[in-house]
Amino acid sequence: MGQDKMGCSLVEKDTVEQDRTERYEARLEDVAFSYGGKQVLQNLSLMVRPGEHIGIVGGSGCGKSTLLKLMGGEIPPDRGTVYVNNLNVARMVGPWRARGARTFGIVNQECLLIRKRTIRDNLLLAASAVGMRRKAQKAVTKALGIVGMPDVEDCYPAELSIGECRRVELARALVSSPPILLLDELTANLDDDNIWDLMHLLNELNSKGTTIVMATHASRYVNIMRRRVVTLVDGKLLGDVRKGKYGDIV
Repeated sequence: MGQDKMGCSLVEKDTVEQDRTERYEARLEDVAFSYGGKQVLQNLSLMVRPGEHIGIVGGSGCGKSTLLKLMGGEIPPDRGTVYVNNLNVARMVGPWRARGARTFGIVNQECLLIRKRTIRDNLLLAASAVGMRRKAQKAVTKALGIVGMPDVEDCYPAELSIGECRRVELARALVSSPPILLLDELTANLDDDNIWDLMHLLNELNSKGTTIVMATHASRYVNIMRRRVVTLVDGKLLGDVRKGKYGDIV
């Protein structure tokens, strides 16, 4: 199912509303993280400014997924601090924690759609997780419209293609109209047509104010888009280039 006119108009409507809200930035300061005795990230500092479109690149195991999880507050750093608008993510509790959860829309590398639940139920669960209740169904309908999938609410994940499931996962991340999207290999295992459709959609979202941070191996598309490129090697930040290409380090 491709992107349609309904999807484009909803992008414009939703992100205009978002532009009236507070602008969000994320910052990692001297962050380190280890897992199973292995140092995954080392002394990493990174600023993500409102409205940026950033590609996080590097070989498998270099720390891309861990970086996204730290930024989104899914895991705490062993050392260093993660901030959202100067608030320490690790110290967010109560309503501040809920607000922090709504700051980020997250798509993980592995598919997390519940196979025995409809697409509607999957997205409603995501809305409930960030404290949305009264307008949850309206938000679900809008999010599916944004990604060009307005007619799949009653479907189950197994009834959709891989590309369609990735769009649904993106819709789930958009349910709360987050100012920042954290995307882990969103285009992995997709054909060129699906990748181009998703890249176009992300450009549309970014042009309306949504900040995008995406870990990716899709070097061809990174080179064509020429946005900010952050390169990780063995858990260290080796390159940070504006209008960069895959692998640029200066």
